[in-house]
Amino acid sequence: MYKFEGVKTTFSSLLGLTFCLLGAVHLEQYWQSYATTISHLTLPVLLFSALFSAQFNRSRLALTCLLWALLFTSQSYSVPWSDWLDNKTSWLLLSGALILLFTSLTQDRALLSRHSFSRLIMLNTIGLCVFYWLAYQGELDTLLSEHTYTTLLSPYITYHVPLILIGCLLFWRSVTRKCLTLATLFSSFVLWLAIHMNWLILPLNIVVAIVALVYLFTVSIDCYFLAFRDDLTALPTRRALNQLSLSLGRKYTVAMLDIDHFKKFNDTYGHDIGDQVLKLVASKLNKVKGGGKVFRYGGEEFTVVFSGRSPDIAFNALEQLREDIANYDMVIRQQQRQSKKSRQSSPPSDRKTVNVTVSIGVATRQTKQTFEQVIKSADEALYRAKKKGRNNVSN
Repeated sequence: MYKFEGVKTTFSSLLGLTFCLLGAVHLEQYWQSYATTISHLTLPVLLFSALFSAQFNRSRLALTCLLWALLFTSQSYSVPWSDWLDNKTSWLLLSGALILLFTSLTQDRALLSRHSFSRLIMLNTIGLCVFYWLAYQGELDTLLSEHTYTTLLSPYITYHVPLILIGCLLFWRSVTRKCLTLATLFSSFVLWLAIHMNWLILPLNIVVAIVALVYLFTVSIDCYFLAFRDDLTALPTRRALNQLSLSLGRKYTVAMLDIDHFKKFNDTYGHDIGDQVLKLVASKLNKVKGGGKVFRYGGEEFTVVFSGRSPDIAFNALEQLREDIANYDMVIRQQQRQSKKSRQSSPPSDRKTVNVTVSIGVATRQTKQTFEQVIKSADEALYRAKKKGRNNVSN
């Protein structure tokens, strides 16, 4: 069963790019006098975007920047390959689309690594395949014309069908995975297609400059999440908690939450099951009521901050949260996943379930207390909750 986790990210990326393009059209009277300067700056900004992406191991966007640089230099400068590409626009269109698809199917790695050689071979293979595909276009049309039911399709086989398939695959990759890079690659494909189909009224240097800035923004957002989001649970990290503490008012409540017997889960079922437990608790914490903000403090510890809320509201929300976690039957996944048919045919009794409990310590800020002191008070309350037998809330 596919989860369309990336729908919001995909359409946000498309809307953001559309907004930038429409903004450039609307503000043309302001940048028109600087068009020459923008044209001179476009390539340096694009190369800077590629280097910036490579610095943070976002090799997919770095390669895509180089693709845009190839298009821009061939049309804006007198370079050795300009004349050839001017006569091979179809090759550039299909090759660029396939390169975008290829980058969406790979993983971000260091641009200069042992994988670079294989990627270079793959990029050259894409270019050669498209070249020979177009070279034998006449033979393909002749072959298709021999069959009546394929005659109508022959004008579309060379360009339209491959582009539609590539677009569908990019869209599918983007909407089924919550990944800003994949969403940006799909938006890049739409823009790449629009440029070659002459759907845009903006000059190429403005469009490419916008692309470079969008890529810089994408990498910056990725770096932010890398620094402030936990990779396993997708919760804000302790660093994000420290940042929040600087903007809290005088009235707030802090809860420290710890998973009971977490080490036992790891020792009994393995670290994979331990990771499942952390994800489960994180998903439940994300549903906490009372306006609480959740953070992963470290290990199996989490922090919930209720800013501007009374202690009673926070306590009731945490008590409800504790019950929801304790009452949830967690199915232990097998190391070797069964097929869907096997899972449906196996009796429910064969599926081992466990229950996870948490202990919670709550502390409300007192006069002249610092955030660190409130955290310490919540930690002491957590210790008391464990002393009382675990699976309870203590303040």
